[in-house]
Amino acid sequence: MSFMQHLHTRWREADSLLCVGLDPEPAKFPPHLRDDPDAVFAFCRGIVDATADLVCAFKPQIAHFAALGAEDALMRLIAHIHDAHPGVPVILDSKRGDIGSTAQHYAHEAFERFGADAVTLNPYLGRDSVQPFLDRADKGVIVLCRTSNPGSGEFQDLRIDGRPLYQHVAQRVAQDWNAQGNCLLVIGATWPGELGEVRRLVGDALPFLVPGIGAQGGDVEAVLREGADSRGQGLVISSSRAILYAGQGEDFARAARAAALVQRDAIRAAR
Repeated sequence: MSFMQHLHTRWREADSLLCVGLDPEPAKFPPHLRDDPDAVFAFCRGIVDATADLVCAFKPQIAHFAALGAEDALMRLIAHIHDAHPGVPVILDSKRGDIGSTAQHYAHEAFERFGADAVTLNPYLGRDSVQPFLDRADKGVIVLCRTSNPGSGEFQDLRIDGRPLYQHVAQRVAQDWNAQGNCLLVIGATWPGELGEVRRLVGDALPFLVPGIGAQGGDVEAVLREGADSRGQGLVISSSRAILYAGQGEDFARAARAAALVQRDAIRAAR
């Protein structure tokens, strides 16, 4: 099955819009793992195995692994998710964007080297920079639109022909880039008004990856009210730190599961 088919299946069968972000920071690991030479993999595997039945996707952030020289752990982690929890798609959060020839290598990195099912991309070099990803109908192409960080409006809110740039991005992706039906948009939970504007602009054509709940303070009810599609779905709502570091003891995975349950049930209640 393609990424989009897996995602729709998870929405239906798991009844969950929650995505757990995997952003390992060894300084925050429980003490019993800090001297483990394979701590990054062990920690993330524990989180994955404790929460897999509660999520629609996992989202490892490549910089957290690469900064630690832990790319091998990332490859093994994605393989573990596919083997132990088949049907749960993996989004590689790498925000790539480069000229076409280089983009081909980034696509190979994401899909062949790491085995991801989808990848986040920066659209600001234009279509040729994302074309190698768009060509993969079986993979998800998740385009930055209105991001959750405080400084995102510096460029994304610039007005062009009377509309902010992020709306032009959303419309271009929906109308021109989504021929394979494999595109999504990234819109932060911290901007619920903009989330609603984009949903009204693109209708049900595109799902949204929505970071920013939990530690960043995004409001779940506002996200569902403004961002859900006509079926009450169309969202991959990501939470990382609030789940990963919910516990500091040897039962960290159990604490992460409890935090994920709270998030999943809050999303269900808001639906």
